[in-house]
Amino acid sequence: MDKAITLRMIIFRLTIFSIAMGYLESAVVVYLRELYYPSGFHFPMVSLPANIAITEIIREAATMFMLFSVALIAGSSPKIRFAWFLYCFAIWDIFYYVFLKLLIGWPDSIMTWDILFLIPVIWTGPVISPVIVSLTMIMLALLIVFYETKMQLMITRILIMFGAILIFLSFIWDFSSYMLREYTLSALFQYEHTQIALKQYIPSHFNWWLFTAGELCILTGLVLPFLYHKKRDAIYRVSAR
Repeated sequence: MDKAITLRMIIFRLTIFSIAMGYLESAVVVYLRELYYPSGFHFPMVSLPANIAITEIIREAATMFMLFSVALIAGSSPKIRFAWFLYCFAIWDIFYYVFLKLLIGWPDSIMTWDILFLIPVIWTGPVISPVIVSLTMIMLALLIVFYETKMQLMITRILIMFGAILIFLSFIWDFSSYMLREYTLSALFQYEHTQIALKQYIPSHFNWWLFTAGELCILTGLVLPFLYHKKRDAIYRVSAR
C-alpha cells in the first residue's frame, strides 16, 4: 500500500481513538463536578478525600499510558512513536474541552482558568493555553511523521526541548509561586499541603512571557530544518552547474 495512504489511515484511526478518549475524560470530569461542584466549577477548589485524589492522579497516569500504548503500536521507530503520542495527546486534550463545552457549557470563555494536570505538581492556566500547545504538538507530530529526515537537526531538538521546559514552567508558575509563599519547596509534592493550599488558592497570574517564549522556541525549531535544507539545496544546485 502507498505510504501516504497508510499514513492517512493511521492519522484517521488515531484521531477517532483520541476523540473518543477526549469524551471519556470529559465524562469523568462531568461526574466529578456534579459530585463536588453542583453549583459550577470554581476556585478555590474543594478538598477531595484522599482516596479520590489518589485515584484521580493514577487515572491521569493511566491516560498517559494508554495514549503511549496506542502510539507504540502505530509507530515504526522511537521518533515516530513519540510523534504519534504527541498527536494523540493533542487531539484528546482539544476534544476534552470541546465535549465539556457541549455537555455542561464550560468553560465560559477561552480565558477561563482550569486545573490542567496533577503530575508531578499542579498545573494551572487559561483554557486557551493548553489548546495552543495542543495545536503546536499536532504540527510537530505531523512534521516528524512526514519529514522525519529533515527534523533531525540538533538545534531543532534543543529548541523544542527548551521551549517545552519554558511552557511547563509557565503552567506550574502561579500555583508554585503561591505554594512557595506559604510553604517550603518540598510541600509542592506533598498531598496534605497541596490539598490545604487548594482550598485557598485562586489563580491570579499566568506567565504569558514564559509561555510565549516557549512557543517561539518550538516554532523556530520547526522552521529551521526547512530553511537549512532549502539553503543547502540551493548551494548544491549552484555547485552542480
